[in-house]
Amino acid sequence: QLVFVESGGGSVQSGGSLRIACESSGFRLDHYAAGWFRQAPGKEREGLSCLVKSDGSTTYAPSVVGRFTIFRSSTNNTVFLQMRSLKPDDTGVYYCALNSRAMCHIGTMGSWGKGTLVIVSS
Repeated sequence: QLVFVESGGGSVQSGGSLRIACESSGFRLDHYAAGWFRQAPGKEREGLSCLVKSDGSTTYAPSVVGRFTIFRSSTNNTVFLQMRSLKPDDTGVYYCALNSRAMCHIGTMGSWGKGTLVIVSS
């Protein structure tokens, strides 16, 4: 069973920045596709960004392109999501998820973290 935990959530004002992290315990994150997902209050969980397993390329949902950046630490045990120009609509619980397959897909991610809460106030 993969053990990893999200951290870094908190409250921030609209227009602000926040960096959240997904840290693994005892395994390398570059052996998996790593994705960030968000569940806003009253809404379904949605995919935001993915680090592709095979080549480390990145994908982003249209709603976060140009504002969010996903990247891995040089030690390959942490995946970060740098969030800028945050909006109230970005409020939600942010989940890290891993997939032994190449890509991220919300229906096939094998392992999920417990999430970290981000609140963006106007």
